Amino acid sequence: MKALVLRDVGKPEHLKNETLDAPGLLSGHCLVKVKSASLNHRDWWIVKGLYANIKTPCILGSDAAGIVHAVFDPEHASWIGREVIINPALNWGDSRLHQGKDFRILGMPDDGTFAEFVIVPVRNLVPKPAHLDWNESAALPLAALTAYRAVFTRGNMLPGQTVLITGIGGGVASIALSMALAAGAVVIVTSGSDAKIGQAVKNGAIAGVNYKDSGFTELLNQTAKKYGGIDIVIDGTGGDTWDALLNAVNPGGTIVTYGATRGKPDSLDLRKVFWKQLTLKGTTMGSPDDFSQMIRFVSQHSIRPKIDSVHALEEYRQAFERMSAAVQNGKIILCIDK
Repeated sequence: MKALVLRDVGKPEHLKNETLDAPGLLSGHCLVKVKSASLNHRDWWIVKGLYANIKTPCILGSDAAGIVHAVFDPEHASWIGREVIINPALNWGDSRLHQGKDFRILGMPDDGTFAEFVIVPVRNLVPKPAHLDWNESAALPLAALTAYRAVFTRGNMLPGQTVLITGIGGGVASIALSMALAAGAVVIVTSGSDAKIGQAVKNGAIAGVNYKDSGFTELLNQTAKKYGGIDIVIDGTGGDTWDALLNAVNPGGTIVTYGATRGKPDSLDLRKVFWKQLTLKGTTMGSPDDFSQMIRFVSQHSIRPKIDSVHALEEYRQAFERMSAAVQNGKIILCIDK
């Protein structure tokens, strides 16, 4: 089978197309023929050597949609031939509040989805929503799971609340926007790109602020006040804008963080946290219940993940270069089987 294999870290040149044997089946697992897969920042961080506990060689890729090709156990035979999406959260554990010690994400150390075939537990399969094509389906799993848990499970968002989503244009932020709007929120966005903000406004955001503008903190405050202040922040960027988030969020508000693409905050003013009675919450991926609820929500509201670009597996360098340049607006797709 064709596969994109990472043999070492630190340089994109260590990532190469290779021909490998298809993986063997294990009890409780199935073999999925991958139609489309999508990139996540996690893949790029692994390539650069900036992810914890990296093991090579490995096949990257957490997200995929495809067709069940084979199963190990006869009781799972009804899955063969079905169109599915893969939940990339493996071994979440018993608690819905947090992942367990054996939790891991598909695509390192387990071989992932940037290949013609991938082996996954049967319990991690869900039927592909009928309204999505293969590329949209592949764009869904990690980003939509992360977004759903951040907005609803951790953020406890209610209709009519004002939500600030940072880093709009990224995969999680883009689908978080769609979810929050579908649930009746008023949404403000931030980005370092006026074009991405403009697109978000076309897609339903009420307003946006560019964090590269001088006076960003005051601009964000003014925008927030115009719409009654911010009740919930969904943040995946971190970096030096955290003080502005603490200023803009309403007393009693909630900040949910799922990533730090711009690094650690320069500082965290705890006086604002306790004086404004703020709630700070972290979130990573999501539980099996979160994934099931996310799929139902996406189907109920006919939500379509935003696709930035589609590349053949052989064009993986262009796909990774686009992610490295941070110019994408939506998910970057690898088309494995046309």
